[in-house]
Amino acid sequence: MFVTIAVRNIFRHKRRTILTVLTMTGGFVLAAFSIGWSDGSYAYIIDMFTRNRLGHIQIHKGDYSKNPSLYKTIDTYETIGTKLDMIPQIESWTPRVFTAGLGSVGEKSTAVSIIGVDPHREDRTTGLSQKIIQGEIIPKSFNKEVMLGKGLAEILDAQIDDEIALVTQAADGSMANDRFTVAGVVDSGDPDQDRMDCYLHIAEAQDFLVLDDRCHEIAIVVSAISAIDQTVSSIQHAINDPTVSVEPWQEFAQEFHRAMVADQQGMWIMLFIIMLIVAIGVLNTVLMAVLERTREYGVLKALGTRPYDIIKLVLYEVLVMAIISLGAGVIISLIVNYIFSINGIVLPEAFTYGGMTFERMYTQINMRSLYIPAVTVFCAALMVSIFPAVRAAHVDPAHAMRSH
Repeated sequence: MFVTIAVRNIFRHKRRTILTVLTMTGGFVLAAFSIGWSDGSYAYIIDMFTRNRLGHIQIHKGDYSKNPSLYKTIDTYETIGTKLDMIPQIESWTPRVFTAGLGSVGEKSTAVSIIGVDPHREDRTTGLSQKIIQGEIIPKSFNKEVMLGKGLAEILDAQIDDEIALVTQAADGSMANDRFTVAGVVDSGDPDQDRMDCYLHIAEAQDFLVLDDRCHEIAIVVSAISAIDQTVSSIQHAINDPTVSVEPWQEFAQEFHRAMVADQQGMWIMLFIIMLIVAIGVLNTVLMAVLERTREYGVLKALGTRPYDIIKLVLYEVLVMAIISLGAGVIISLIVNYIFSINGIVLPEAFTYGGMTFERMYTQINMRSLYIPAVTVFCAALMVSIFPAVRAAHVDPAHAMRSH
């Protein structure tokens, strides 16, 4: 009965009802868009950042990611690679060898980071060939050719076909030194890395460092960010080797992860402000409705209606309007977030994060962007309606009926 009366009451005052419904619907849509924008933009930044170089998941020997050492190597990585190829969520993987050394071209020399890569796999995983600004990618064969980071090439004043001498310590304790031909120059988008990086074919690096068929890292790219945790578990189960660590990007890129988490806190502040605006709007309209209908509530009290029933009547009215608002909000939010998830939003000014330049951001459609606004708008509307409802329930019948 009270629900029927509540429905009749909200349609008796259409202007006030429309204002309240628009307030709640607008709050829902703004909150849903904010969450979709936050989740979509951060997922896009994370995906671009990890795909550019690090990968979504990395495999190392023990604690190599925290304490790198030339001697912490993964044996027979091809065997692990065969198992990785059988996991459907994995798009691609690439092995790497790392060490520090000294590079010199002519009379110029500087510290370098020697990286052994499989050109074909590295290109599939991180798009290495798209980052080459001069020359070409190192060949798939054993050819004593290297690629230099843009900054390193500038420091050494190295040109294509110049010779670079590399000196470092090999895994057997001997001094590794040899001459290589510069085949290409790489611009990864990270100036700090480009001042150090010197890429060799992984077979060349293994021979140079006396590592046989071993590597230091296997970088993995998965089909979707949401599949990372499940894929980590699948890899651990497939490898079944306690001496090998399988880490998601949150562990081996902790600084980047902390920056992302800190930035996301701003979304919750914005959500709080939106809900505060919704709550004030609903409180204003419901309180006005109660004041306008003081005589009506006085008549109900005079007829013997209990205060509890009047409170229910007011809350039911808000509940009906909230349900209408949530239904409209879900439809509008899905449409808005879908449009911007496809077309994106062009930023007024591009920004650089982690060596990547971002000019456009995308929203994301997920359950979180619907149920959080739904719960917060619903709860905010009901909570701020309690005071007007209690006020209506405690009006004095005689005074109320004389008020008009």
